[in-house]
Amino acid sequence: MTVTGFHRRLTPDHFHDQHVPPLRKLRDLLSGEELPWELVEAAADVCFPGEPATQTQDRLAPLRELWDAAQTAPTAVSGDALPSVARELLEAKDRTIAAYQEIDRARQAFQASERGRLQALQMATMVFVLLGQAQATISDLKRQVDGLQIAVPPAPAQLALVEQHLERAVVQEHDLRGALSRAERERDTAQRVADHAARRIQQLECELAQLRTEEGQPPDTPVVLDALPVVREADGPAASTTFEQIEEALGKVRSVLDREHEAVQEAADEVGWHPMADRGAVVAGEVLEAGEGLSRTTADNSAGEMTAAVERSRRAGTDRVRYVGAATRRINRGIDLDEIVLGLCRATVPTFADAILVYLRDPLPVGDERPTGPVVLRLRRTDRTLEEPGSNGARLPVLPAQPGLDWSMDDSAPELVEVQPGGALADVLRGVRPVFGEPQAAGTALAELLGPITRLSGGHRVVLAPLRGRRRVIGAAVFLRRPGRPAFERDDLLVAAQLASHTALGVDKAGLYGREARMADALQRRMLPFSLPQLAGVRLASRYLPAAETARVGGDWYDAFTLPGGRMALVVGDVMGHSMASAAVMGQFRVMTQALAGEDRAPQEVLRRLDRLARELGFEVLATCLFAVYDPVAHRVVIANAGHPPPVMLHRGGRAEVLRVPSGAPIGVGGVDFEAVELDAPAGATLVLYTDGLVESRIRDVWTGIEQLRERLTETARLTGPNPPPLEPLCDEVLDRLGPGDRDDDIALLVAGLDGIAHPKSEA
Repeated sequence: MTVTGFHRRLTPDHFHDQHVPPLRKLRDLLSGEELPWELVEAAADVCFPGEPATQTQDRLAPLRELWDAAQTAPTAVSGDALPSVARELLEAKDRTIAAYQEIDRARQAFQASERGRLQALQMATMVFVLLGQAQATISDLKRQVDGLQIAVPPAPAQLALVEQHLERAVVQEHDLRGALSRAERERDTAQRVADHAARRIQQLECELAQLRTEEGQPPDTPVVLDALPVVREADGPAASTTFEQIEEALGKVRSVLDREHEAVQEAADEVGWHPMADRGAVVAGEVLEAGEGLSRTTADNSAGEMTAAVERSRRAGTDRVRYVGAATRRINRGIDLDEIVLGLCRATVPTFADAILVYLRDPLPVGDERPTGPVVLRLRRTDRTLEEPGSNGARLPVLPAQPGLDWSMDDSAPELVEVQPGGALADVLRGVRPVFGEPQAAGTALAELLGPITRLSGGHRVVLAPLRGRRRVIGAAVFLRRPGRPAFERDDLLVAAQLASHTALGVDKAGLYGREARMADALQRRMLPFSLPQLAGVRLASRYLPAAETARVGGDWYDAFTLPGGRMALVVGDVMGHSMASAAVMGQFRVMTQALAGEDRAPQEVLRRLDRLARELGFEVLATCLFAVYDPVAHRVVIANAGHPPPVMLHRGGRAEVLRVPSGAPIGVGGVDFEAVELDAPAGATLVLYTDGLVESRIRDVWTGIEQLRERLTETARLTGPNPPPLEPLCDEVLDRLGPGDRDDDIALLVAGLDGIAHPKSEA
């Protein structure tokens, strides 16, 4: 075969990943052909394309001597000499190709496990939101059950339906908790498989570089992990998710987790990673320095005896898993932004770091908002350990102070930092993964973030972790350790990544929650009366307090308006639920009540028509309401009730009594009649109307709270003697004593001073 014929017979099938041809295919190509020296040189050029000509000649010199000897005296050539040289070349080439192939498999395993981690993280986020909605639904259904149980007459059919919904909601909450736990486990496992695959790729790159150096070839370009495929954002649950939608979402979550679980397991098998069987704990495999291939890359591998290094690695990995679990639970307990950031600081210092700085974007983008202008980070919170004994009160430096500079976390960390486009800090934030502060790029980024101090102590003592929410980077966290403490290790970057991920997602959810709460609170306040009407013989005062932070949005309302004949209508009500929908329904109830009462209907008739309209309009919530009409001339008050707590009348002289009015059923139950009662309203009396948020809390039932309200009104009235108490101070006093911080509901309070109008005959 000639050299030209050899080149013609080479096809793309003979090459591997655009590199050199495998020796097996090359041997098959030359099998049975005469081997002139020009053909040997042509084959060497194909096998070592980037090698200088002089180096190739040096490589082929021993082979040339053997080839010449074979041409002159074939029988005198040793039978082992030629094969040994060829075998050395073949084995080196086979090891190189095998390394390329294994790197390719490890890279695919890395991609699969990273995709699984992202999918599991998105599923966990979606399930977390659904779990919160399920808990809110359970709370609302429990309140509906309570309202129906006190309904007069009872409504067994409606009560059975609500209890059935409550049972289904409890089952779904249990299923959601299980799905959330599984998604977190799948995410952690995928993270560890990805880290192990990355370490394996790094090890193989070192082996490949050593092979190419031994062969005299220039080092190859390091393998670059391909960009991860874009994972489509999981559709977020609607504000009022139905049972069917939750079941559908749970099915989707299980399907995604099943699919990704299989892919991650295949990736783990490919790179030789296995979870520890001890107590079900999952510990990432570690590549030992004295390892011998994949058989030594996992702590629980059956090949060989477990070494002390593996045992230490296993214990450290277990400790990290336990710490991350406890820390993320501490972070996830927060509801608003400050609580979440505080949870991160408390979980970090001093267990993981000696100091922490948390920066968030200012202003913080919420939801789908697309911020414009420069990216500005604001120092939201810092925390650190106390000074060590013997430090003479010196503060903990974030970075070691340069000579002549007294630089510390308290007085030198800038409050506002503008991220320069294309700068080192922007590159680190865009990279998402935490980095040590030692590399030049990370050091420059820290200098841009923390100020001009750029000198770092030896070892990994600073970690910069970007905070990435669902759609964008929203901040950064800096973890620091003292010089006397062990430096951060490589696996501590994974811990920092978990802390940063949970914090960022929590901040995202807190922003959405806060925006909805502010909108609902503003909507609710706009729907309440701006001012109370004035009518002869009646004095009015009111208060409204939103719910506690755990359930900020409610549906309580109050109203007062004049009626024909010089009468005054007094209304308080409570739409069950805590959402924008509750606030909107509350506004509609208030408008309909005014319209119906304006037709001069009796109070019980107003409630009856209100109940019918609520069912006709398809309101899927219940509401309690107390409607009273006061006649200052007749000194009488007519009261109708729809499942609302009874009013309290404070008489002149200090006696307070809970008025006996029919309890009725909440509006929206349907099929229930309403009754009214007419009572005396002596001049100088004070009528107190309120919602259940004033008298009920987690540590106090409704009737205990009503009795405490009666006692408090009595004590307050004694301070004013025989005169009626002033209404504004009375409202403040009631709220101060009976509006505890442990309440879960908003409060509406309406107080009417029933002075009445004296008859002309009595004046004469």
